[in-house]
Amino acid sequence: MSCQSFKKLTGFGRPFVTLCNGGSCCGGNVWLTSIRKVTTPADGGFMPSKVAVVTKTTRYEFEQQRYRYAGLSEEDLKQLLALKGSSYSGLLERHNIHTSNVGHIVDNLQKEGIEVRVVKRGEYDKKIVQWADAIISAGGDGTMLLVASKVCDKNKPVLGVNTDPERSEGHLCLPVRYTHAFSEALQKLRSGDFRWQWRQRIRLHLEGTGINPMPVDLHEQQLSLEQHSQAHRITTQTDNCINDGNLGPRLLPVRGLNEVFIGESLSSRGKCLPLNPHLTLSLHRASYYEISIDNGPWEKQKSSGLSICTGTGSKAWSYNINKLAEQAVEDVLKIGRAKTGLDIPLCDDFIRSVTEEYNEHLVFNPEDSKLFFSIREPIVNRVFSSSRQRGFASRVCVRSRCWDACMVVDGGTSFEFNDGAIATISLNEADQLRTVVLAD
Repeated sequence: MSCQSFKKLTGFGRPFVTLCNGGSCCGGNVWLTSIRKVTTPADGGFMPSKVAVVTKTTRYEFEQQRYRYAGLSEEDLKQLLALKGSSYSGLLERHNIHTSNVGHIVDNLQKEGIEVRVVKRGEYDKKIVQWADAIISAGGDGTMLLVASKVCDKNKPVLGVNTDPERSEGHLCLPVRYTHAFSEALQKLRSGDFRWQWRQRIRLHLEGTGINPMPVDLHEQQLSLEQHSQAHRITTQTDNCINDGNLGPRLLPVRGLNEVFIGESLSSRGKCLPLNPHLTLSLHRASYYEISIDNGPWEKQKSSGLSICTGTGSKAWSYNINKLAEQAVEDVLKIGRAKTGLDIPLCDDFIRSVTEEYNEHLVFNPEDSKLFFSIREPIVNRVFSSSRQRGFASRVCVRSRCWDACMVVDGGTSFEFNDGAIATISLNEADQLRTVVLAD
């Protein structure tokens, strides 16, 4: 049977799936359709009077900061970078490109009579957010995630501009041509030639015993595992509100635009004395927790951690956790062919088409009011189960049974999440992020 004939027979191209409710299937059948792009037309033009431009820390600046306190000269820095296989001139070139593009953004804003404040990532705080009518993220997706995390007012617009398109993907930023034509973007904002997109964001409540609602900011602190754990211990010791007897839910001070990841942060360490008394082995420690989906029953699980994402985040880490490779699809089709006796085609085009179709449906609209959870590498035996390894939900509750775990929001803000802590992950209309969609 040809690839084309098999596609027609199976309806492939509009994949046929069975609707499931929880762990059981309901028997109804539906066709999945393409992703719906929902945006809201702008009601007139928009031109803020005060704009904060939050800029990323370039790799060149980061390396300078690392060695600043050692009193190293610029020549020393060149040599150290060369030893690591990095190019000093290359880093400086990318830094200059970023700086030039930030200057282009600022110049065009000021030409429109807009008051501008340029702040580095480490200087960005709630006072800046309150001051600005709109905030521009000047960097890549990482900078955009940081900017969004501190904006709690759903009516405050956030725009992302990719200041180094050759080295940064910029999924969350304006189309790359506006990097060098920012005046055109401002003209479209003024005339109303754009659309608003209200991206869903995750809110988190933390409750239980011994909780620490104080975040550790990972964006500027490229921490080692040991430093990360120490940072949490210091925060725990210095915060006076952690064990105040109030075990009720606390709304955490950040919102997740992409995802929340929960899992053990450190590998367990133990000396292998029979072999070598000075040898330390790093052993993987599985994450132990209980999970409840949409107020369903609690289920004990052990895994490599779990991810809960929004539609925005469905293109990011969640996608890479769940996507299939063509090799895996080919192996499954071979088994199906052998088990059923059907002449299932195994040509490259068909395998590629099946793979792409499956992976495309892991992505959903940023405005959809639903979460997608993924259990990474679940351990399944007579004690621990995983009835649903992934799926959609409106509310996910997790009770920690971990010893040294963290709950990390958008890869940049970390909360301690150890035995006795309970996290409730949900969506709320008030947390939506107001972003701009411009034509490419």
